[in-house]
Amino acid sequence: MTEALQEIHAFLPCRTPQQWIDNALANQDLMLIDHAHCEKKAASTALSLMYRYVDNTDLLNKMSRLAREELRHFEQVLAIMKKRGVEYGHLTPARYAAGLRQEVRAEDPGRLVDVLIVGAIIEARSCERFATLAPHLDNTLADFYNSLLKSEARHYQDYLRLAEQANGGPVTDRVREFLEIEHRLIIEPDTEFRFHSGPVQ
Repeated sequence: MTEALQEIHAFLPCRTPQQWIDNALANQDLMLIDHAHCEKKAASTALSLMYRYVDNTDLLNKMSRLAREELRHFEQVLAIMKKRGVEYGHLTPARYAAGLRQEVRAEDPGRLVDVLIVGAIIEARSCERFATLAPHLDNTLADFYNSLLKSEARHYQDYLRLAEQANGGPVTDRVREFLEIEHRLIIEPDTEFRFHSGPVQ
């Protein structure tokens, strides 16, 4: 797993700020609720891609597996929350995903390429945050977050490969543009703590 993490650290524009780690440790119930929302949204994104691009066999297979894994993670987070007496409820979404998706092109094939790149970045950041948080958490949560690293790292790679396939070649320049946006969203202060938020002062 160390090699996959090194690849993700090299891919992402920055590490998670210490202030965000402090925010997460002070708001663990909220972190779990938002984590559950993130897993559900990830499954929903994969399913929507399957419905939209029905003739892309490689995408259908990878997104089907991804959706199943994300829903399993969702169930696992809910189980942890239940044991801790944390109620699952509605949360306003972080600006993170919306901030990345603002730059998605409207027409295909550009739209598909961009949606897949955004998916890769979100999965990579999730993996980085699980790894960053794990050493600071209780054993149950640390073990759970460490167990997610392998699948999240694979999801990131699957999304990137599918983006290159949809583009008919490398997507390096487009990835760089989205990573510049991601860098701002991770570093700049946020008003509310979320799993993908910037630091809350």
